[in-house]
Amino acid sequence: YLSFYLRYFSCYVPLYGLLGSLGLIFFVRFLESHWFVWVTQMNHLPMNIDYERHQEWLTMQLQATCNIEQSFFNDWFSGHLNFQIEHHLFPRMPRHNYHLVAPRVRALCEKHGVPYQMKTLWRGMGELLSVRKI
Repeated sequence: YLSFYLRYFSCYVPLYGLLGSLGLIFFVRFLESHWFVWVTQMNHLPMNIDYERHQEWLTMQLQATCNIEQSFFNDWFSGHLNFQIEHHLFPRMPRHNYHLVAPRVRALCEKHGVPYQMKTLWRGMGELLSVRKI
């Protein structure tokens, strides 16, 4: 972290001054945190989870999350976290590879009768708003 901030301030203080550089980094972090909440929570909060049923790990992961359908924009906007199912199943896999395993995961779910849930970006955002009652 220290290296990042040293490089950041050495580049931006000459352009914006100290207060301008601080303002810029706080503004960017503010936008980044709101983006992160939208991207991650629309895949989790609206999900119907039956806490009373004791299910195996895979079924619970699939029940607790969903994917947002793939498109160039959705991949870019979410940093490939529109593949939340694959992200939960393979957390150490590089995100840009999730689209490669998604068809296999979906086929495996269909084979075993486990729901593989996917929705549009707009539906995901709408459901998040309705759950949060904003």
